[in-house]
Parts: sequence; C-alpha cells; structure tokens
Amino acid sequence: MNRALNFSKRNLLEISRDTLSYIFCIAFPIVMLIVMTLVNSSIPKEAGMTIFRIDNLMGGIIIFGQTFVMLFTAITIAKDRSGSFLIRLFATPMKSSDFTYGYILPMILIAVVQALISSVAALIISLIVGVKLEIFGILLTFAAMLPSAFMFVAIGLIFGTLFNEKAAPGVCSIIISLGSFVGGIWFDAEGAGGVLYKICRCLPFIYCTKTVRSAIKLDISWESFWLPLIIVSASAAVLSGLGILCFRKRMKADLA
Repeated sequence: MNRALNFSKRNLLEISRDTLSYIFCIAFPIVMLIVMTLVNSSIPKEAGMTIFRIDNLMGGIIIFGQTFVMLFTAITIAKDRSGSFLIRLFATPMKSSDFTYGYILPMILIAVVQALISSVAALIISLIVGVKLEIFGILLTFAAMLPSAFMFVAIGLIFGTLFNEKAAPGVCSIIISLGSFVGGIWFDAEGAGGVLYKICRCLPFIYCTKTVRSAIKLDISWESFWLPLIIVSASAAVLSGLGILCFRKRMKADLA
C-alpha cells in the first residue's frame, strides 16, 4: 500500500504542475456555473424551465467537472506509457494493483476538491439569486458523487491504457460531449421524453446527474436517488474492473 500511496503522490504532483488541469478541472466548472446562472436569469418564469436554476445546475456542473477528471486520468496514463517511465517502474517490486491505485486515488481526490469548490461557488450564487440550498443536501452530495467519480476515472484509466498520448484526449472529448448531452446536464432529458430519453436511460450518465441533483434537494426516494445510485455504483464497479484488467494486460504486454 505504501508503494501505491507514493505513486499517488507522484501523479498528484504531475497534475498540479499542469496549468491546464486548474483551468479545466477548477476554473471552467465555476465559469459554467456563472454563465448558466446568467442564462437562467434571462429565461421568463412563464417558461417553467428550471434546468439552469442553481439547485439543479450545481449537480450538473459537478458531473460535468468529473468528465475533465476523466480526461486528465487518460492523459496522465497515456503520457507515462509513451515514455520510458512506466517501463522503468515495471522493473521494480511494484505490482499492477499499486499502479492502478496510484492512478485512481489522486484523481478521486481531485474530483472531491473540484466538487467542494463548485459547491462553495454554488452556495454563494444561491445567496445572490435567492434560491435556497440545503447544507445537508450539499453534504450528502459529496457521498453521492463518489460512485460517478470512480466511474469517470475508470473510463480515463481504460482510455489511457488503450490509446496513446495523441489519441486519448480525442476519445475522451467524445465522452465529455456524450456525457453532457445524454447525461441531462444541459437539458431536461426526462421532460423531452421520446427516443432521446430512451437512449439516455440506456447509458449511465443521466443516472450520475440524477443522483447528485436528488442529493442536493434531499430527495432520497427510491426512484430519484437510490435506484440511480445503484446503477451508477454498478457501472463504476464494472468499468473499474475492466480498467484494471486492461492495465494488467497492457503491463504484461509491455514487459514481454
């Protein structure tokens, strides 16, 4: 475990040296909170559109931010694979589990810090616009967002393992766009209904958004919170297992 923790510290330092990580993982979600709040203020109340109201927007932005954590997970792993860094480490007593935990743990920490900063920004905005956010709801959000954070980090682990440094960001951008669209972050997918909503329900992204939004509002009913949470947790477990398996096979191939 000490080897995994030391490797985690190294990866965290590597990401902290990258200015783009601050822009995309911290600054961009806050900017989107402000911009979408301004958009919401220009929507007539008669329209009945609340997707950009801060109590709904906060959850969407937290999930949106996690897609960028996925991106930096993939980039970090792809960079290490493209150089001789991992090859040298493969000759050490480190096991494949040390590598995977070493990549996953710092990314989860970044996702939690990102959610904390976004929550503080949302709380300030809520005081300005006069929309109440429940403190207990915000606290519950930090527990509710962990399964989706693991899921997105697992996707980043898979892409970073399968693709090189140039291809991984492009593939991740597809997931960022797809997750934003079918995840119901920028529009009411359930309200839209039809074929589009059926597609959304076949993918885990909309359940990530639904879980966090329900947590913020302290709506912990089966359909709104627990069922989506179970689906996201199951998706995170499957994708994490797949990511670890892919990394182990790649590790063996590189050592051969």
